[in-house]
Amino acid sequence: MARVEKFAFHIPTLEEVADVLQNGLQENFADVQVSVVDCPDMTQEPFGFPVKGICGKPRIADVGGVPYLLPLVQKEKVYDLNIIAKEIQLPGAFFLGAGAVSSRVVGSNAEFIPIVQAEKEEKAAINGSYLAKIHPEDGSCLLQKYSSLHNDCEFGLLANLYASEGLPGKVIEVRAKKRTGEQNFISCIRKALDKHYGDRTVGMGGTFVIQKGNAKIHIMPSEFSACPLETDEKVNNWLKFFEMTAPLICQPVIVSQDPGFDLRVEHTHCFSHHGEGGHYHMDTTPENVEYLGYFVPAEFLFRIDRPKETHMVGRD
Repeated sequence: MARVEKFAFHIPTLEEVADVLQNGLQENFADVQVSVVDCPDMTQEPFGFPVKGICGKPRIADVGGVPYLLPLVQKEKVYDLNIIAKEIQLPGAFFLGAGAVSSRVVGSNAEFIPIVQAEKEEKAAINGSYLAKIHPEDGSCLLQKYSSLHNDCEFGLLANLYASEGLPGKVIEVRAKKRTGEQNFISCIRKALDKHYGDRTVGMGGTFVIQKGNAKIHIMPSEFSACPLETDEKVNNWLKFFEMTAPLICQPVIVSQDPGFDLRVEHTHCFSHHGEGGHYHMDTTPENVEYLGYFVPAEFLFRIDRPKETHMVGRD
């Protein structure tokens, strides 16, 4: 069984976080509105999740890590979301986030966009995940519904997961339009939290939609690199970058700062209903971009199977 470490986040009120984000995002966007609202019904478009909300015992799991992918892949690093749910003390958890597929199941490397309600007692898991890979024929993005191809809940190498009971409840709604600064939407949120809370580490997850505009997205090649990827430059030359179009439904996992667990402090994957998806970097149309997000502060961090040998390459 993988090593599991647990950490209790600082848990501010939703209203306090809303104020922090309002102030922080105004430095990076021309039009910002942050408020506390009832979580919208996540079973509805554009989300289409198998649960109604993102509330109830919120927690973050950072599983594996980039060192299992770089400089050379360790394919034996495979995990199961049904087991992860038990390891984070939340059987039947609803997961959102960003990770890599299990190459032994998929047969290649690909971006994993997890949307999974784990199994609980007699109730089978519901897997609404997507995977994004490079189309073998023309090098374009190939976005596939995971359950149309596979019937497991595996992933490989690494994942940053936001987990909850999948219930309705109060959430922080963030609306931001017209980017004026250099930071992407999630970096701006994370840095606002870090600036305000400092050593009182705050974790947060949820979902946001790029409603208008385009975004820079990467997808890992289907073949793992045979040459060691030892620098960010080598990693970026290996990755395939695309400009993708709204609406994109994104799944961020945010930790304001690493309290000493070798975390990836922000990681966001996205999917769409028009065949595009992958790892979110940045909007590319700052003048007309529009974001709408729903977030919940997490109570706990679970660090699962932390790499013994680590580095900071490839964490963008």
